[in-house]
This record gives sequence, C-alpha cells and structure tokens, in this order.
Amino acid sequence: MKLYVCTLCELGRTGFADTLRDAMPPGVEVLEIECMSGCSRDQTVAFREDGKTAYLFGDITLADLTELQNFAKLYAASPDGNFPDARVLGNLRNKAIARIPG
Repeated sequence: MKLYVCTLCELGRTGFADTLRDAMPPGVEVLEIECMSGCSRDQTVAFREDGKTAYLFGDITLADLTELQNFAKLYAASPDGNFPDARVLGNLRNKAIARIPG
C-alpha cells in the first residue's frame, strides 16, 4: 500500500513523511507529493492500493499518528478498502475528504 503525504502542507514541510515512515507497519510505502489540492484542510494524506477504494484525509496532526497506524492495518486487511461501519476509523472518519473507488 502507498501512503502519500503532502509536502506543501505545514506539517509536511517539517518532515512528517519521515515520521510516518518510522511509524507505519511493514508494507506501507510512504511517498511525498507536492500537493493533493486539500489546502483548506492542511495536512493531507492519502492511502491507495491497486483495486481498492482510496482515501484522502485532511486536518491531520501528530495526534492522529496512532489512528493512521490503525487505519493502515485495517486497510491492508480489507479486500476492497471499504468498511461497513466507519466507526472503526476513529477520529479519521471526521477527517475524510474523499473516498475514491478502486
């Protein structure tokens, strides 16, 4: 799976991608991207995997690190990237900007 991190957002300019690389479970490739057009929801990140629904989250802070780790595990375990109950996403369900079909 790929985790994209905006490097133009405030947190992204401080090395947030490196923080995520150190924190993510095995199998998560953290990639830096200049902009994901989520500027009104500074800091954006996106999870993608071939054939799965992709997720774009905004308003991410360091306090979301544990929930991002949990999401990565849930996403990896999901065959299609969909969740029947969004409550498993914790606070990230309120930070979702978009779900993009696989």
